[in-house]
This record gives sequence, structure tokens and C-alpha cells, in this order.
Amino acid sequence: MAYELLTFDVADRIATITVNRPDKLNALNDALMGELQLAIVEAGERTDVGAVLLTGAGRAFVAGADIAELVGQSAVDGKARAERGQRVFRRFETLPKPTLAAVNGFALGGGCELAMACHMRLASDVAKFGQPEVKLGIVPGFGGSQRLPRLVGKGRAMHLLLTGETIDAAEAYRIGLVNRVVPAAELLPAARALLTTILAQGPLAVAHCIEAVDRGLDMDLDDAIALEASYFGLLSASADKAEGMRAFLDKRPAQFVGR
Repeated sequence: MAYELLTFDVADRIATITVNRPDKLNALNDALMGELQLAIVEAGERTDVGAVLLTGAGRAFVAGADIAELVGQSAVDGKARAERGQRVFRRFETLPKPTLAAVNGFALGGGCELAMACHMRLASDVAKFGQPEVKLGIVPGFGGSQRLPRLVGKGRAMHLLLTGETIDAAEAYRIGLVNRVVPAAELLPAARALLTTILAQGPLAVAHCIEAVDRGLDMDLDDAIALEASYFGLLSASADKAEGMRAFLDKRPAQFVGR
């Protein structure tokens, strides 16, 4: 489909979604949030897409929400906007195909929240991260207060949430917010290389790893490992398991079929 505020390109089974409001530092307005939802649904439905790379045009990944749309909102409007945004970001988090945020610049507020909703994060060495909502008299609305402590721990998350401090890519890597930092010129090639490595693995195994982690984090350990065992058993009956193990024994690359 046609998009106005982002681009959607597919090559080598990777859908690259580029947020494209560079004049507004890719700020998330309602129209853009609607297009992000359509794009992630399209990526999930297309059989020629096995992974999603999310990035931004210009100097920013996403510099936050569009404050012009927030300034006059009521309590009811604010809650509804947060819930809509949370549903969109949750689609990135629960997609059974790997989602990778390639953070090229500012990832603040809603932009940091969007990056955290992806399964993995690669950062340019000029990227900046932060949750500055307290400086505006509000709290994060798209999941930042929940995903940040899950990624970096309660103490570090509290520091960032309560001060509104912006940190650089090196500090984001040190605290575990991003998986890797690379020079700006290498960001997209590195992101594509990582996704290409994942695409060579069993697609059913990748999808069930994503679901096991997502569901298991909110379970007690006994229930979570029981869930893992059920997926281990389920995949043991798959054609991909038979092919993967035979390929290992034959010392050849596996040819997975996704069943």
C-alpha cells in the first residue's frame, strides 16, 4: 500500500520501515501512528517478509510524540491516545518475525519506547536515548515505564525516568538498552547482516523463541519453563527440526521450510 509518513521497502525478505518526517525529527503524530500500525500488519501478512528493520530518516530515529497534538488533550483523550499507541507498539513486540530498531539518531520519549518495543536494538554511535516526559509534566504513555526497567533494571530505569536525562549510545550499550553500537555509516548494513543471520535459522524456532520470551517474562519461573517445554515438544515434531538436525549431522546448511 501507499504510505505518506513512512517508507516500506522489501529486499531479501527484510521489510525496511523508515519513519519519514525529517522536518519534525520524525515525531509521532496520530497519522504516523496509524501508518506504523498498517506497516507492521503488512509485514506480518506478507509471505515475502521474514524480518522487519525499523529506522528513521534524517537526524532522528523518532524524537518523541508530536507535542502539538498533546498540548490540548483531556484526561480521557490522553488515556485513549496512550492505549492506541500501546496497541501499535505491542504489534512490533509480538510479531512472530524478528523486529530490529536501527537507531540512527534521537530516540526520545515515544521514539525510545518504539525502539524498546522491537526485539533488538542497534545504535549508531551518534544516537541519543531518553524518556524526558517528566520535563513536560507527564509520564511515558507508550510503555516506557514498563519496558525500560525490564531491559536495564529498576534502578537505572528510575534514574532515566525521574530525571528525564538523555544518554548517548555508549551509555545505552553499557546499561543494556541496546545490543550493539556501530559507526553511523555501518548502521543499516550491520542491521541487515544481523537479520540475515536470523533469517537463516528455522522460522518456526525463531517465532516460538519470540513468543516464549514475551509470554514467559510475565510468568513465574515454573510456568515459564513449562511453556518452554511445550514449545520444545511442539517443534520436535516439525519438518524444520528433522531438517535442522539432519543438516547438522551431514555438515551442510539447513534448508528450512517453516513447518
